[in-house]
Amino acid sequence: MPLTMSDVDRFEAARPRLGAIAYRLLGSASEAEDAVQETFLRWQAADVERVEVPEAWLTKVLTNLCLNQLTSARARRETYVGQWLPEPLLAGDPMLGPADTAEQRESVSYAVLTLLERLSPNERAVYVLREAFDYPHREIAAILDLTESASQQIFHRAKKHVADGRTRTEIDEAAARRIIDEFLEAATSGRTEPLVRLLTQDAVSIGDGGGKVPARATPFEGALAVAKFLRGLFTPGKAKRALVGGSPGMYAATANGGPAVVAVLDGRVIGVMCLEVTAEGITAFRNQVNPDKLERATERWAAADHGEPLVVPF
Repeated sequence: MPLTMSDVDRFEAARPRLGAIAYRLLGSASEAEDAVQETFLRWQAADVERVEVPEAWLTKVLTNLCLNQLTSARARRETYVGQWLPEPLLAGDPMLGPADTAEQRESVSYAVLTLLERLSPNERAVYVLREAFDYPHREIAAILDLTESASQQIFHRAKKHVADGRTRTEIDEAAARRIIDEFLEAATSGRTEPLVRLLTQDAVSIGDGGGKVPARATPFEGALAVAKFLRGLFTPGKAKRALVGGSPGMYAATANGGPAVVAVLDGRVIGVMCLEVTAEGITAFRNQVNPDKLERATERWAAADHGEPLVVPF
């Protein structure tokens, strides 16, 4: 039986929430869109008149599609070239989902999305549904075919894994901009010392080029090693201009709710550097330069005026 307009409207009303769940589960906006579209196809094929609670039905279908995708993604990532990082989302992207509570904002932060890769598919699903969307364990159990007590146990285990991996620090947009300004001033100074002063002693820098753009296969670790890498990254040179095809502008931005530096060349986003900041300083740089994971960022970037770049380092 074909869907009525009311059935289509019901799905479209759920689409933003489904997309936000799928992105948190998969760490990829493009894969999240595919999962949402497949959920719609299942909705089209279903006897919707017999679906008592459409929201629960759609969430169950989407979540299980994502779980299947996560299982196959783990196998693919074993052959992924270099470090794997999530696809960054710039401020205002609807796929970021709800941001009313600290837990919701944290669940989509770049740092937490990276940590979620350590969890099993079930742990990731329970954590996302509970922490980011406040689903009761009774509903999570029905979605994942678990007992309610099992859902609670999985959640506590997953939350501990995430908490052990990071220190929660929330900063507002003004503070984020100050951090970016200080960082770029230090990075373009040509000296290592100003950068070291901004970093924690255990700072790390991780890059994801996906085998398509040069990126170090292992992270830089320690304040001095990270500072030397960043100094070199922001030092002008003909080789760098030749590599990227010109001189990109560096802009202060927000990605996944945190401070970021966006590199733009001829209107195309060619890099997003997400900074993780604690009270002690900048503790991590996660640099996404894989062009396959920057297409959505380029679309979002083109939709707004960002003024002049803060620096054009190359």
